[in-house]
Amino acid sequence: MLLALAAGAGCMGAPESPTEDGGTTPGTGDGAGTPVESLPAPVQGDPEADVTVMAFEDYACPHCRTYVLDVLPQIESEYVEAGAIRYEHHDFPIPVDGQWSWAAAGAARAVQDTVDDAAFFEYSRLLFENQQQYSMDLVGRLAEDVGADPATVRAAAENGTYRPVLEADRQRGREMNLRGTPQIYVNGSKTDGYDYETVAAAIDDATN
Repeated sequence: MLLALAAGAGCMGAPESPTEDGGTTPGTGDGAGTPVESLPAPVQGDPEADVTVMAFEDYACPHCRTYVLDVLPQIESEYVEAGAIRYEHHDFPIPVDGQWSWAAAGAARAVQDTVDDAAFFEYSRLLFENQQQYSMDLVGRLAEDVGADPATVRAAAENGTYRPVLEADRQRGREMNLRGTPQIYVNGSKTDGYDYETVAAAIDDATN
């Protein structure tokens, strides 16, 4: 596995190298389901805002959990709800976990695709809240909580239905010299950290 944990630095990997999936990557050779080749990034806030915030995450990364549960709510309260930014989620499976970095992300994209972006962000938060208990039963149960069909979401996680979407996002991160998660970009510029003060300062600088 490519994972190394550096205090305050997020979950680190070597994305330019072939990914080691530990033989548990979903959606490879199982023949189940029709792969979804393209899906826009989930967005909240004002889609036409002058400032775009891009967050790259791995659903098995504990630092991403901290960011989504502790930092993102502050960004949403201060900037998203005010319509000051366009906030985009992007997937970057390092992978921290050979199965769940992909499967949880695929489940979340199924919620986005079958319900809407608002349900995606709610479901994503629920996944991070339960990061230590990931299972296919959990994936389905949480989907029902946000109005998605649990069987559809579970099947997407099991079969890798959204694997092409996740791969495309990861490739975009590679092209932006991304090496770890969470990583935040404000109008294309990488922030030096993912704490609220750092991200807010970058947003304020872009706004002024």
